[in-house]
Amino acid sequence: MVQVGKHHYFVAVKLPAEVKAFLQNWVKDHQEEFPFGRWVHPEDFHITLAFLGFAEEEMKQKLVRSLPGILGQEPTFTLKLNKIGTFGAVKKPRIFWADTEHSDDLNRIQQKVYRQCIDIGFELDKKPFRPHITLARKWNGDQDFNPEKLTEIGGQLAFTVNEVVLYETHLDQTPKYVEYAVFPLR
Repeated sequence: MVQVGKHHYFVAVKLPAEVKAFLQNWVKDHQEEFPFGRWVHPEDFHITLAFLGFAEEEMKQKLVRSLPGILGQEPTFTLKLNKIGTFGAVKKPRIFWADTEHSDDLNRIQQKVYRQCIDIGFELDKKPFRPHITLARKWNGDQDFNPEKLTEIGGQLAFTVNEVVLYETHLDQTPKYVEYAVFPLR
């Protein structure tokens, strides 16, 4: 349970407005065939690189001071939206997502951010990095989820990644993610 006044933080790739709009339109067109319980606000779409959870102020400030030197050396790069998928039980998935095509650039950025967070002392999830954009949570259909409906998201929309953001979570707001610090790429 999150204590009042204690926010969670995560480092993520910020998506451009046109990608958020594309995904928002896709969701509007397909929401009825995918009855999930909670749909993510389009302004909250992102690709998480490292989930920090609650962050002590000193550690958070060390991260804010160190990431410009790490990310400022990294060139901008292009990602392409790819397909939709789920995490969790096949019949009742807990996460509905869109992903991007494989990107060595994205993986390199994530590894650098992850290593820096670990070096500062954050305890991070050790699961392999699975880049995705969460669209919805908690299957709420009367029938079991049909994985055959998982397809390409269409359009193969390409976009440039030019900044990474440290977000602060505000569970009592919509949208609930607020930019705490922004780190431009080269």
